[in-house]
Amino acid sequence: MKKLILLALILAPACAFAQKFGHINSADIIQNMPEFTAAQNEIQAQQKTYETELKKMQDELQAKGAEFEKEMATLPENIKQRRQQELQDMYTRMQQFAQESQSNVQKLSNDKMQAIQEKVTKVIAEIGKAGGYIYIMDITAGIPYISETQSTDLTSQVKSKLGATGAKTTPAKK
Repeated sequence: MKKLILLALILAPACAFAQKFGHINSADIIQNMPEFTAAQNEIQAQQKTYETELKKMQDELQAKGAEFEKEMATLPENIKQRRQQELQDMYTRMQQFAQESQSNVQKLSNDKMQAIQEKVTKVIAEIGKAGGYIYIMDITAGIPYISETQSTDLTSQVKSKLGATGAKTTPAKK
């Protein structure tokens, strides 16, 4: 009986330290999510709309500039100055529109990616709790080494729960 108690006391700390570790490849998960593809399409569509509008503004500015160049020699000084100011104002509006467009596309991209990342994080936490994992690390975060024998790759479980499809797109770092 004493030997059993002694054995239990010796093995108890080993069992207490038996912790489960997991790892995922977030890039692989996100790139295969339907939400990611939809977000990319929406961002590209918005960017194309802005580019089309900017091109119209550039064409209009060039046309008015060319017209001004032709007529400049025959125009009175006050009309020349007014038209130069109009061209300068058009150029300024075009520059502001380009900056606003870029900012809007970046904001849309950030918002979409944040929502996707939050969804992935939530599923990782659910899988971690259900599986009794102490840590789940992301191999795309530059972790120098992950033991495949002591850490479980949970990427496919997360992808499955999120409805992501496709094979691995990014090789795992070891």
